[in-house]
Amino acid sequence: MVLGDNMMLIRKKKGLSQAELGRMIGTSGDVIGRYERGDITPSIEVVSKIADALEVSVDYLIGKTNMELDKQALKRLEDISRLPEENRKFVLNLIDMALRDFKVKKHTMHKTQLPRGSRGSCVLNHCISTILLYL
Repeated sequence: MVLGDNMMLIRKKKGLSQAELGRMIGTSGDVIGRYERGDITPSIEVVSKIADALEVSVDYLIGKTNMELDKQALKRLEDISRLPEENRKFVLNLIDMALRDFKVKKHTMHKTQLPRGSRGSCVLNHCISTILLYL
């Protein structure tokens, strides 16, 4: 029941009711509730609509990955994938360096001392945005 659990957790995290999510994908709140409880299983098309409405990947929604990528992060990854090979390698190397530096800082600083916005995927999003500005 990973799909239903993830749907409910993400929906609540975003402050949406079952009825609101239902309206967003063209169904009722009752149907959303049945998906969340595992009473019925949505088609792949409906899962895709739910993922879009909740702004997560289908893989995250169905539990195939635990990495929650928002639309902005996905857009950046798509931008990187469209770069010429040499530029793509350069960007990925810069990201690797930034992540390595962040990990070192994280281990040397107490978590509460980390600069605001440097937790979680915010660091990666910021690094990617900065790098793409220079290409």
